Amino acid sequence: MDSARTPTSPSDDVRITAAAATGRALATEAVHAGRDDLAGQGLHAPPIDLSTTYPSYDSRGEAARIDAFAATGAEPDGPPVYGRLGNPTVARFETALARLEGTESAVAFASGMAALSAVLLVRGSMGLRHVVAVRPLYGCSDHLLTAGLLGSEVTWTDPAGVADALRPDTGLVLVESPANPTLAEVDLRAVAHACGSVPLLVDNTFATPVLQRPAEHGARLVLHSATKYLGGHGDVLAGVVACDEEFAGRLRQVRFATGGVLHPLAGYLLLRGLSTLPVRVRAASANAAELVARLAADPRVARVHYPRIGGAMVSFEVYGDPHEVIGRVRLITPAVSLGSVDTLIQHPASISHRIVDADDRRGAGVGDRLLRLSVGLEDVDDLWADLDRALGEPAPAAVPLREALSGAE
Repeated sequence: MDSARTPTSPSDDVRITAAAATGRALATEAVHAGRDDLAGQGLHAPPIDLSTTYPSYDSRGEAARIDAFAATGAEPDGPPVYGRLGNPTVARFETALARLEGTESAVAFASGMAALSAVLLVRGSMGLRHVVAVRPLYGCSDHLLTAGLLGSEVTWTDPAGVADALRPDTGLVLVESPANPTLAEVDLRAVAHACGSVPLLVDNTFATPVLQRPAEHGARLVLHSATKYLGGHGDVLAGVVACDEEFAGRLRQVRFATGGVLHPLAGYLLLRGLSTLPVRVRAASANAAELVARLAADPRVARVHYPRIGGAMVSFEVYGDPHEVIGRVRLITPAVSLGSVDTLIQHPASISHRIVDADDRRGAGVGDRLLRLSVGLEDVDDLWADLDRALGEPAPAAVPLREALSGAE
């Protein structure tokens, strides 16, 4: 949504849907998924397995298990083999995230970009190097596609043009909804229908499975920069793809071959982060909705962007110098990334989307006066006091510019 629409608080509307696999509510799954076997082992907290290798006196059996993995990418039965092939602590996080997203499987990586790269490598290995994508995307995702660093070729289109952009060698359709940083939303079910047999990958980092489960709308692949809300505390770097088991097997093979593995300690932190995900998203979303209402009514703000599904991400365009706003915050942290318990602000055109061509960036709605706010769990009045101070004095030309912007929609 933008400032022309009435902001609504998602605090009462964040719907925690039932997890398909068990029939339990998402809030319950967030606490228990990946931990179901602990009580039977006499444990309460999940163990952290830091081993890089595992003993085996049956070398013939190990050879058979490795051959089976090479054929299908399925996780080997029995004890682990080697840390690059899989880790029990990381597997707990993968199990939990798949349950929350309603998919058969999930495969974790060292970062969100490593996860996206693995998807592109899987499709490219099948001769399907063409990607159809909708802007805006996260800046580095945009760059990875545009630069063809993995041999891919991209066609950029709007959601309505997806079907016409498909080719025989199209391996993937990629969208991000809500999008980074404009928070534009895509009708996922309509796009999935337009994809036909081509897999739809949805970057669900901003929404999380608390607000949106793309697999329920036809997406085959759900991507997260797990660094953000899934971890939730700004202390872990990770990525994950939730998908069907067939695709997961191919992703595991790429992960094994390229080495983009997730460290076990990161897997532990992510599993711990999932347990509070619904509570954190709900509380931060309530803060965000209140800030949206105040920003939308503020004469120093030209436009506010906020998705209809709610969430804790807000972006807004200012009349004044956005760099001065960044420089004046004191409680809010001026930093890249998002999804932490504390509030972060950044200038996308200078930081997260700097790598995107300036014309493409502006064409996707990432203007030079746009600021992106990741709202945390602080008291909302304290956050507003900091924003109010940072916004400074109203510009004399604020009213005419607001009218011009509204008329341009």
